[in-house]
Amino acid sequence: MTLTSEVRSGGILLAQEPTVSRVTLWGEIDSALRNQASAALAGAFQRDLPVVVDVARVTFIDSAGIAFLVQLCRIGRDEGLQVSVHGPPPEVRDVLRTLHLDALVAG
Repeated sequence: MTLTSEVRSGGILLAQEPTVSRVTLWGEIDSALRNQASAALAGAFQRDLPVVVDVARVTFIDSAGIAFLVQLCRIGRDEGLQVSVHGPPPEVRDVLRTLHLDALVAG
C-alpha cells in the first residue's frame, strides 16, 4: 500500500515495503501538511514493522514538521518499534542539532 500526499511545495509518501514502513518527506514540511502527516503517522505503525523516515529531499522544516518527526519516534518507542531518520540535508540536521534532537538521525 502506498499513501501519497502532496501539497504545492512539499509532500509525504508512506510506502509499505515488505520489511519496513517507509515515510518519505520532500520539499517544505510545515503546518500545511498537518492532515497528510496525521494520515502517514496512523499508517506507519499498522504492521508492527520498523519505520524508516527519509528526509533527504526536505528543503525546509518548521515546528510542525519537527513535531511530526518527534511523534513518529515517540510512538515507535512506545510500540517497541525502531524508527530511524535518514539522510537529512545540512539545513535539517542543523535544526535538529539546535533543538538537541540530532539523536533522531540514523548513522
